[in-house]
Amino acid sequence: MSLLRNFATVGGATSVSRVLGFVRDILIAATLGAGWISDAFFVAFRIPNLFRRLFAEGAFNPAFVPLFARRLEGEGEQSARRFGSESLSALLAALLIVTALAEVAMPLLLLVFAPGFLDDPEKFDLTVFLTRVAFPYLVLVSLLAFYSGVLNARGRFAAAAFAPALLNVVFIIVLLFVLWMDWAGEPVAGTALAVAVLIGGVAQLALVMVAAGRIGTLLPLRRPRLTPGVKRLITLGIPGVIASGTVQINIVIGTMIASLGEGFVSYLYYADRLYQLPLGVVGIAIGVVLLPDLSKQLRAGREAVALHVQNRALEMAMALTLPSAIALLVMAEPLIDVLFQRGNFDETATAETAAALAAFSFGLPAFVLIKVFSPGFFARENTKTPMWFAAVAMVVNVVLSLALFPFLRHVGIALATTVAAWINTMLLAGTLWRRGQFTFDPAARRRLPLIALAAVLMGICLVFAQQLIAPLMSSPAFVLRALAVATLVVGGVVVFGVFCQLTGAVNLSGALAKLRDRP
Repeated sequence: MSLLRNFATVGGATSVSRVLGFVRDILIAATLGAGWISDAFFVAFRIPNLFRRLFAEGAFNPAFVPLFARRLEGEGEQSARRFGSESLSALLAALLIVTALAEVAMPLLLLVFAPGFLDDPEKFDLTVFLTRVAFPYLVLVSLLAFYSGVLNARGRFAAAAFAPALLNVVFIIVLLFVLWMDWAGEPVAGTALAVAVLIGGVAQLALVMVAAGRIGTLLPLRRPRLTPGVKRLITLGIPGVIASGTVQINIVIGTMIASLGEGFVSYLYYADRLYQLPLGVVGIAIGVVLLPDLSKQLRAGREAVALHVQNRALEMAMALTLPSAIALLVMAEPLIDVLFQRGNFDETATAETAAALAAFSFGLPAFVLIKVFSPGFFARENTKTPMWFAAVAMVVNVVLSLALFPFLRHVGIALATTVAAWINTMLLAGTLWRRGQFTFDPAARRRLPLIALAAVLMGICLVFAQQLIAPLMSSPAFVLRALAVATLVVGGVVVFGVFCQLTGAVNLSGALAKLRDRP
């Protein structure tokens, strides 16, 4: 399938997952609010996900997918299966060791991740317990990432893309049970959610393993050995660990600082969930589809085709990201109000979360562009350069977080993350350009400014539209506020599409034809 079709598959599946994720977070906000129990659960859920990004997505997949694709294209099915089996065995052994060590040393680990919790023994003890329950999710979700890489390298994207939706389905079921049992605001609700993490992990892994089994790509486990293939994987993966590690250090330090204030961890979590919607649908989908495609084109020596693929990926990313960023900026508070303000989530939590979301929105294009430009390095089996750039971004993030927090509190952490993302983006893009590995082709040079113009015009329309329907947006009736926000969202999409068509920024009919596989 074409890049656009693959992107639509992954983006569509991710959209379903994100919508379910919003339902999940709405229920979490109503159940736990933004207090000590929600802070404890969010830290417990974040820690295994941080390690997942470190070992699976940060180090393993960027190194594994190009190597697996090269074996598959150049050496045949048997060589690829042997390499995949060796890699799976090594990954599982490492995951089990890390999990065992973390379970034993969890109180010490929490001193690093959330030192501010130590002042509240009940909060700290609950966080330790919830994290111990949820941490084995690392093993499940990392194996999910491995089989997703195997499927993606073969051009199969659907199962891996839909897997995250299962976790949200499990969460929603458990949260409804918690509300039915009247456990809202109680520590037992946090325990139920930690158990839901494990159940969801099992469901996700089962889905991709079934998909792999249907096309005969389930791989046998072997005794872990340092074969030449595994050594090469480690060589490429170590810079990925370091690069991803710097990103995770940013998150850890942000969590550490946020843990110094009541509710700050939760405010950042809810804001993160909103800007992660376009980042997940666009950025992650682009990254997932682009890496195997670029690896295949470069392995075949088709540099011109690879450049074309990256330019089209950049256009698609910006056409969806720029309007999203502007919409999140101008509609931050109405969105938070409608989505989360109910139950234990009050007006103060809405205002504080909206401020963080506005700060994150400035960085959304940069977060997506990192996903566009990083595969240009990974597909060439270069994981060291992104490592150094991520380290630079980490230093910037840490320094700015510490400098801004005393004045802007949790919003300063969000702004620091935004600035660091833009620096990382400029370093990645500038290096590819200097090396002659990326340039804007004529089509991109024409379309990108028009996309930006259409997004700005849409933002202006949204500002005026909010003023026109202000009475509805301030109504005490939730239904009227929700209707007003939904009207703005749909109207923004329509207005942006009209401006794109009028300016020629995007050929909508041509894109739809490609999605239908028409010439």
